[in-house]
Amino acid sequence: MPAPEAAVGPARPRPNAASTCERQHVSTNPYPVNLDLAGRPALVVGGGPVAARKVAGLLAAGAHVSVVAPVAVDEIADNPRVRWHERPYRRGEVASYRLAVTATGDPSVDGQVHWDAEAAGVWLNSADDPERCSFTLPAVSRHDDLQITVSTNGHSPAVAAWLRRTLFDNIGPEHARVLELAAEVRNELRDANGTSESAAWETVLDDDLLDTVRRGDLDAARRRLRAGLGLPAVQESALRELAS
Repeated sequence: MPAPEAAVGPARPRPNAASTCERQHVSTNPYPVNLDLAGRPALVVGGGPVAARKVAGLLAAGAHVSVVAPVAVDEIADNPRVRWHERPYRRGEVASYRLAVTATGDPSVDGQVHWDAEAAGVWLNSADDPERCSFTLPAVSRHDDLQITVSTNGHSPAVAAWLRRTLFDNIGPEHARVLELAAEVRNELRDANGTSESAAWETVLDDDLLDTVRRGDLDAARRRLRAGLGLPAVQESALRELAS
């Protein structure tokens, strides 16, 4: 059973309204991005089940994950990919990381990490506390390189997860195959025209293409894409060579 998580002692006084470290509002129109965290240092403050889920997501993204908590669940403590600092959070240490997550359940600790992150310009997610987040985490489902995300701007992770499941029920491995074909043909289009942009994408990506992929006829699907985008026809042997 996890014990109470990291403590930092007396809280630092709140900054005044003019402080550059205190944001004056939370955005109602956040900018969605996919971050490349491979090889980048990330910090999770907290060692409970919620922290373990955050750790798992960061590891899946390739981040170098450190955890600060006096006690941690087995998923953290026994994971050789995690650097666990078995102690309370120390003021200011978040500045050594590119991105951080707090999941302690202790407002004084989470508040201190938030203050430190704002001062250092480190992106921070605070579990179940959107007002202390400089980024929120969407609900995610994946089929290979196809990633479906749903965000509620931190208002309700449960609703985001429900909508993700609803959407993902209509997404199958055939959609991932369409993505592979589209990526391949996109490269051809860029080589031929100097750009991969084309209004024709909106018409060639349709249910007929998806049905062709479902039947397993990837060559026909590839021909359909190429023709719809104005690329010249090629021999079947050349198509197979392009796909290999």
